[in-house]
Amino acid sequence: MSGNKTRPGDPSVQAFLDAVDGGERRADCQALVALMGRITGKPAVMWGASIIGFDTYHYRYESGREGDWLVTGFSPRKGDTSVYLTAASADQADLLARLGRHKMGKGCLYIRRLAEIDMDVLEQLVAASVAEVKRRYG
Repeated sequence: MSGNKTRPGDPSVQAFLDAVDGGERRADCQALVALMGRITGKPAVMWGASIIGFDTYHYRYESGREGDWLVTGFSPRKGDTSVYLTAASADQADLLARLGRHKMGKGCLYIRRLAEIDMDVLEQLVAASVAEVKRRYG
């Protein structure tokens, strides 16, 4: 059984951030690094070429597939920044309703600009997701 293709590596997070286009977008990324670092108590680590992750956990599905993944993280994509909320918490829907402009996929929250959202609500979303991952996977 093969593992994840995206894994933590040694590239410099700061060098990656320095290369992000646009001053506002770069500042948004720095703010996310600070927020996620504060919540997890862990340093930022590059996962693959474009994901900044914080902490790890090991998962195993009933199918037998298993691997390691980041507890939380983000990636500044071309249009939106993807925020990885690995686990849905009980109050996630209520928090998303108060967040501001966003889109939500299965495990990704898509944000165009941090100025368009409530940062206190984002912090609650990330903290709740991190707590749920810890509860489920230890």
